[in-house]
Amino acid sequence: MRTVVVGASSGLGRAIGIALAQRGQQVALLARRKDRLDDAVAEAGAGAVAVSCDVTDQTSVRAAVEEAAATLGGIDSVVYATGIGVLKRLVDTDSADWHHVFDTNVIGAAHVTAAAIPYLTETKGVVAYLSSIAGSVTEPWPGLGSYAVSKAALDKLIEAYRVEYPTIGFTRVTVGNCVGGEGGSSTEFPMSWDPELAGAVHPIWFQRDYVNADFVQIEDLINVVHTVVSSGAALKSVVVDARRSQPLPIHVPTQPESS
Repeated sequence: MRTVVVGASSGLGRAIGIALAQRGQQVALLARRKDRLDDAVAEAGAGAVAVSCDVTDQTSVRAAVEEAAATLGGIDSVVYATGIGVLKRLVDTDSADWHHVFDTNVIGAAHVTAAAIPYLTETKGVVAYLSSIAGSVTEPWPGLGSYAVSKAALDKLIEAYRVEYPTIGFTRVTVGNCVGGEGGSSTEFPMSWDPELAGAVHPIWFQRDYVNADFVQIEDLINVVHTVVSSGAALKSVVVDARRSQPLPIHVPTQPESS
């Protein structure tokens, strides 16, 4: 199996790319930060190679996918793990914020997929896109409105590619709250958030049960992605969320007494 993992220099993408290589796949790890990619390759072992790629630059994407295909001898699967979230109220989200989020979460995914289509058509391969509970299942989280909108757009992008290329698998992998792995594989998602706004919205997230004590274990996510990329066009969508350690309280209304 020859897999391209995009967004592999940190967080979930790094953890997935390293694990797939350690499980015997040939893996090209793509991201902007070459120094971090080299560290990931060293941890992954002989089955991994590093390829520089900026998903917001279509020329960079095309060159990176071509290099990955040439190095691996083809492409059987792609994992798009790149994703960012700007923490701002919608009224404060300016054009630069919207472009930043969409360029990475949606347009980058479109460019990577387009560049990989010729190779995936040949192998009847699969693309797995990491999505989010916050964007695809729950209502948008306060402060992460632009992120939720971008993930909804990603969902439609996946559906559109599925219609145009039915022999290729396009799978949405919806992930619950997950902090990633250890070291460089821990998520950097909230690193640039404004602490004051984060402090204001966190209580709302907990109150609405968007965030609780149950987090997706990175090994469980890796197992699911491994299954998806090995399943061809069989899987349209999967959800990876933690089982609750405590049941939700259920209110059972009392039946009124008959007169």
